[in-house]
Amino acid sequence: MTGKRRIPALVAVLALLLLPFTNGTTPAAAATGPTVKLSKSQAGTGGSITVSGSGWRPHALLMMLICGQATPTRGVIGGTNSCANADGRAVTTDAKGRFGRKLPVAEPPAPCPCVVHVATVTGADADADAVLKVAGHPVEPLPAESSGGRLSLLSDTRLAGSSGLLTWFGAPPSRTLVLTVGNVGSSSIRDPVFQVGTAHGVFAPQWDDQQWHGTLAPGRKAQIRLPVELTAGAHGDYTVSLRYGGRVLAEQPWGVGRPWGVTLFWLLLCVVVPAALFRAGMAVVDRIRPRRAGGGRRRGRRRPPLTLRLMKSRTPEAQPTPASALPWFTPDSHPGAAGRLSAPHDDSPTSPTTPTRKGPT
Repeated sequence: MTGKRRIPALVAVLALLLLPFTNGTTPAAAATGPTVKLSKSQAGTGGSITVSGSGWRPHALLMMLICGQATPTRGVIGGTNSCANADGRAVTTDAKGRFGRKLPVAEPPAPCPCVVHVATVTGADADADAVLKVAGHPVEPLPAESSGGRLSLLSDTRLAGSSGLLTWFGAPPSRTLVLTVGNVGSSSIRDPVFQVGTAHGVFAPQWDDQQWHGTLAPGRKAQIRLPVELTAGAHGDYTVSLRYGGRVLAEQPWGVGRPWGVTLFWLLLCVVVPAALFRAGMAVVDRIRPRRAGGGRRRGRRRPPLTLRLMKSRTPEAQPTPASALPWFTPDSHPGAAGRLSAPHDDSPTSPTTPTRKGPT
């Protein structure tokens, strides 16, 4: 009997020993999403508070701001224009997704209720708010929530369209953001204004307001098509985001190819321009350089007088023609026959020295 009584006692002791571990793990397992905690719930301008958080992505870059006209349930209604952006602080989470840093207290441009708004700067969007009372700052009620209805995303987003030939030469890439939203509020939404943001790599998105013309009744849905355009020559990994009422509805990645036509143009320019300059320089040198005598390029050109004199001085003198080659000189009148005696001769036909020519008989 004693052995049987020891077993329940051991079980009870083990249960008591394991109770603290189970209680410690239950809240951590129940916690979902990022959280933010403040060291003080109320502070005045010029002071500082310590902001800590958990449940964030490891090694994520966060931005901490004090914003007005905001609550944890409705978020920052006016966006970052309602926050003290100049006094914000950046912080990076550790390997477990936790952080802690001091934040100076400053009055936001919008009246309270105020919160400490913490949001991611890089990667997927995530944010969390903690209520803060700024001493001495005016307080005004929030606008009615039912005045604008409430939109909800009903389908996955996609980017429609393709790049043309001009984009290959540096034209701005453009797409159309297509998604389906539904009105889950209690009032109609007329001509809603969306914010379309484009972010390159790890940088924060640049938001652009675009209005969708139409009326969305409660419980109805509609397909939204909004144009998206990047700057000229843009390339790389981009993220297109859609925000409405201070809340991000959708995100879509966009990989933009490099405009190789621009690279090809610059390569051709680097080859053609030096070649043209070389040809022009050679033409100038060919025109101004002196010409050699007897050159073959300009045959009809008159030689200068100096060249003619040099050519005449180098020409050998003409030799005298022999007397035998000149029939009009006689042996007596030849200049070389002076002082010699000439034989008598007679030009008559009967002269014995004159040969007789026999004709045909």
